[in-house]
Amino acid sequence: MELKQLLALVTVGDTGSVTKAARLLHVVQPAVSRYIRALEDEVGVPLFERSRQGMTLTPAGEVLAERARRALLELDRARAEIRPDREHVRGIVTIGLLESTVELVAAPLVEALGRRHPGIEVRILSAFSGHLRQWLDDGAVDMSLLYNVNSTPSIAVTPLLSEALWAIAPPDAELGPEALTWDRVCENRLILPVEGHGLRTLVDEALGTAPTIACQTNSMPVQKRLVAAGTGWSVLPAAGVAEDVAAGRLRGGPIVDPAVSRTIVLALPRSGRIPPAAEVAATEIVRVTHRLVEDGTWPTASVAQSG
Repeated sequence: MELKQLLALVTVGDTGSVTKAARLLHVVQPAVSRYIRALEDEVGVPLFERSRQGMTLTPAGEVLAERARRALLELDRARAEIRPDREHVRGIVTIGLLESTVELVAAPLVEALGRRHPGIEVRILSAFSGHLRQWLDDGAVDMSLLYNVNSTPSIAVTPLLSEALWAIAPPDAELGPEALTWDRVCENRLILPVEGHGLRTLVDEALGTAPTIACQTNSMPVQKRLVAAGTGWSVLPAAGVAEDVAAGRLRGGPIVDPAVSRTIVLALPRSGRIPPAAEVAATEIVRVTHRLVEDGTWPTASVAQSG
């Protein structure tokens, strides 16, 4: 397999079109078609389903394209690390952020890395903790924020902070001055993550009984939109809703009796060499998250005690 063939495979898979891929790769269309045919001849199976609507990867094509993306990313990283100008750390770092932390963490993290280490190219992927853990295991991200995870033979974990879960209500809800309890939360229909989601597990353990469910969803933005529309209440990490509560789009606050929190950690793989760019990015994540806690930007959070 040649590099140009793998580039053609990934680009056609992403665009669904040989014509668009040729334009992006700055080659003629017959060349892209020739690269794809050569790959299919080599592996012995069709890699695309061809129709009037365009090109769609077959199951075999999806497998090869995923491996090709990783190989191309490793080549990009190698090029970035060995370029001249060793005065500053260079490289590509892919960071996984919990969906509930993106609004607080992404901007200050990218700004800090750009200011301190301009030679690093930052790529950020966001998802729920389970997906991020899988991406970390698969090598799709160099490091990731996870929660309620301990070190294992495959990953090294650094505790960052502990944050409380909040009850979230529609903007016109009358909450009163008293603390929000689980009994108060369960007076309402709830919008919660699907069963098996880490946050849902925390909620189910705290409740002990089955609440009245208005909707289950694997999307935090959907949870917030449904609550804002008055469909029901929800339970979410403080980081994901603090801005909405401050702006009046939602109402809410920490839950007591019992208080429930999650511990957010930074996880890196134990296998293989950690590139210098990943090392400095990990250091910056610790610095940024601790600063967000210490200046009050991350509400009801406290710096975790490691060890």
